[in-house]
Amino acid sequence: MAHSTFIILWKFRVKKESIPQFEKIYGPHGEWARLFQKSKSYIGTELYKDATGSYLTVDEWVSREAYEKFKEDFVQEYRSLDAKCEDLTEEEIFIGSTVRSIP
Repeated sequence: MAHSTFIILWKFRVKKESIPQFEKIYGPHGEWARLFQKSKSYIGTELYKDATGSYLTVDEWVSREAYEKFKEDFVQEYRSLDAKCEDLTEEEIFIGSTVRSIP
């Protein structure tokens, strides 16, 4: 029986001098992942780097509702970490979110 998960995609252009710190914070075991792990509905994070040096993050949750609940419950911590990371990037683009069907 198939089920689905909810994924969120972000693209970043990272300042060259900030790449090591960015990778550490945004990677699958970084500060964002540790914050998300406070929810039992968080599945995981993947971090990709393309040939141009841009990064893509993929955050996976059991559902959109679970993600929205997490953001409500941890709004201050989310905002604080987001502000801390602001100077690491030249550009941050929300690509979108979607439901992923899993057979």
